[in-house]
Amino acid sequence: MIERIYVLEEADVQQFVGANKVNLITLSNLFPRCRLVLHGNVIKVLAAQPEAERILSALERLEGICVRYNQLTEAQIIEVVKGDDTASESEEQAPSNTIIYGLHGKPICARGENQKRMVRQFDSCDLTFAIGPAGSGKTFIAICLAVKALKNKQVRRIILSRPAVEAGEKLGFLPGEMKDKLDPYLQPLYDALGELIPAPKLKDLLDTGIIQIAPLAFMRGRTLSDAVVVLDEAQNTTPQQMKMFLTRLGNNGKMIVTGDTTQIDLPRGVKSGLKDATEKLGEVAGISFIRFSKTDIVRHPLVERIVEVYDNADRREIQTSNDTNN
Repeated sequence: MIERIYVLEEADVQQFVGANKVNLITLSNLFPRCRLVLHGNVIKVLAAQPEAERILSALERLEGICVRYNQLTEAQIIEVVKGDDTASESEEQAPSNTIIYGLHGKPICARGENQKRMVRQFDSCDLTFAIGPAGSGKTFIAICLAVKALKNKQVRRIILSRPAVEAGEKLGFLPGEMKDKLDPYLQPLYDALGELIPAPKLKDLLDTGIIQIAPLAFMRGRTLSDAVVVLDEAQNTTPQQMKMFLTRLGNNGKMIVTGDTTQIDLPRGVKSGLKDATEKLGEVAGISFIRFSKTDIVRHPLVERIVEVYDNADRREIQTSNDTNN
């Protein structure tokens, strides 16, 4: 009997071993002459040489499945040990427009033609603008694409940013350290990540800087290479801030800029950097613009109706203003 070790480098440990280590128990039952011992993220394998090699091979494949599908089940373990190709089977059963798998193996799919186009353009363009109303899935799809690129080792890190602009209200001085003051502005980004990555693994990725969430002001002076960089709520940038952000793009980097030009919270008279970039960069090769409409809204059905009412009111206000001026 020999001793070998396997280190879980990418999978979340709790998700891999299961509740009460049920997955390790399943593996032990499939290899009755071996012993598996867990220490942190290290699995110690005690078995005869041929069986130890089989177990290590199975552990490697199972970790890949756990990372890809965000779950590991008894059926998957049995099929891998028996030599069946679980991953390809699951791929065949998944919808063709699946981007990534969320928590508990839930497939996250592109919904609607504009979301599908956003997925396609991300592959072919290094800078993508996704512009449209609230609820159309711009930010969530952007973060799904970033997490997918990280899992596939296309990039080494994810950087998510937002301008720290209050939405029509003054919050005053917030308590705590710098992180505590800024987190309320960045919470939607944490929420989206929390649907894709198990909490313990997400904490590790944040602590090690593989995933970084920072206000736009902290981007100055950086070169963002080997990363997917997402700027959310870009309508609340100034033209100077937008130029600063876009020029951070480094080698093997991709950027996604999302925003809604109907929800600008900048002071009156300050031009939106998103509008400015749309006007100036529309003809630049390598940059893609996806424009969502209210028909792309995928939240509660009421959201589409609410957006339509506000859009109609804005149009009437503009028309009234034009009539008065004439």
